[in-house]
Amino acid sequence: MKNLDIPYLPALDVLDLSSVGFLMENKSRRIYVNVINWDKYPYLPVVVADVARSDTSLYIRFFVKGNSMKAVYPDDGSPVHKDSCVEFFMKKADEDSYLNFEFNCIGACDASRRTSRDSKTPFTGRDYSLIRRYSSLERKALPERKGVHAWELAVAIPLRLMGLDPGALPEKILGNFYKCADETDSPHYVSWNPVDTPAPDFHRPEFFGEMYFR
Repeated sequence: MKNLDIPYLPALDVLDLSSVGFLMENKSRRIYVNVINWDKYPYLPVVVADVARSDTSLYIRFFVKGNSMKAVYPDDGSPVHKDSCVEFFMKKADEDSYLNFEFNCIGACDASRRTSRDSKTPFTGRDYSLIRRYSSLERKALPERKGVHAWELAVAIPLRLMGLDPGALPEKILGNFYKCADETDSPHYVSWNPVDTPAPDFHRPEFFGEMYFR
């Protein structure tokens, strides 16, 4: 099981989300989403994620470079995993339920509270409004563009939305980071922490890594 120290960067809360790149690149913890879990899907794009937290939120800045780019779902709550998509799943160490946050390359989000793949409580419109996002692309539907493309996405997820008390954070949470693109010319399912299942399945908290608040 991999682990990750999440540094504390209070300055993130005073910066516009479009301006956090330099600070996160230099002060956050960088991870690589580069585990190919299933031989049927050997394609591996370049995917890195810079991770840090402020007094209020968990910040993740994704950088992706790979074959094709697609975002036909511009609305929150839509199946963005079918597009060019990055994902963050997390749970408290002492709870069975978990949360999934999935974002396509233009920043549309699909999120829910779950006890399994098939048992979920979708986020509300108000919940989505609390998740700040900045994409290097325009927030409008994007038909698939083939060839090599690169994009960045920065997100700020409120700690309270994750079920955490900012004033009394646990020592650690459990989680995983993913990259997928189900309905593109180069479908793939890669992760930060390995997932040992017969077929692609990101909804497996038993394979989450450890993430420590610093």
